[in-house]
Amino acid sequence: MRLEAPELAAVPRLGHAFFTRRGGVSEGVWASLNVGWRSGDETDRVRENRTRCAQALGVGVDALVTGYQVHGTVCRVVEEPWPPEAAPEADALVTTRPGIMLGVVTADCAPVLLADPAAGVIGAVHAGWRGALDGVLETTVTAMCGLGAAPARLRAAIGPCIAQASYEVGPEFRDRFVATEAGSAALFAAVAGSDRWRFDLPGFVRGRLRRAGVGQVTALAVDTCADGERFFSFRRTTLRREARFGLQLSGIVLRA
Repeated sequence: MRLEAPELAAVPRLGHAFFTRRGGVSEGVWASLNVGWRSGDETDRVRENRTRCAQALGVGVDALVTGYQVHGTVCRVVEEPWPPEAAPEADALVTTRPGIMLGVVTADCAPVLLADPAAGVIGAVHAGWRGALDGVLETTVTAMCGLGAAPARLRAAIGPCIAQASYEVGPEFRDRFVATEAGSAALFAAVAGSDRWRFDLPGFVRGRLRRAGVGQVTALAVDTCADGERFFSFRRTTLRREARFGLQLSGIVLRA
């Protein structure tokens, strides 16, 4: 039902998880731990799935906070949990409040969980290629520093996301990166016999975190697109010409 990053698991009073699609109540294309309110799944099932995720980290579902994700760069400081229907636009969340579980939902984009154990500051980021390129990771690090964190003390874990072997893109995609991001050509591998490329999203996210001064960065070597038994995937759904897909949750919480 869940994966952990050793570097975060070793921190006292810190709970975190990269949940898989297993262990929930949803059926069909959403089977089974779908947490996406806008996925087309039944609301009661999504609520129960979110409840199970929250309980796995020792909090109630009302303490689980997610934003209205738009592949942007907005980072919100969470002082109190908000109800799902009132979620503000945000692709990153940070807090110093024990008992609040920060969550992001993904289906190929990279979930990133961060913590400064000394300062008691945590963060959760939804980092697709667009948000990462536009600066959502740097915005999050800045927000965490505003709460007392220090970049060198930060531990960041990049969770399950689409891997380079599964992420084929066109030449215009690569051209955009090369034109705006120095050294990004190394993140693309040519597809033999075509003008297509394969993009290394977790490698790009890792590089951006390191450039932001994050002291420790690790990545789970898991490909959401290739592993249909454990993960939802927008890319896999698109390739199969399916209409709907689920979303998995990644969360982090400071325990009192």
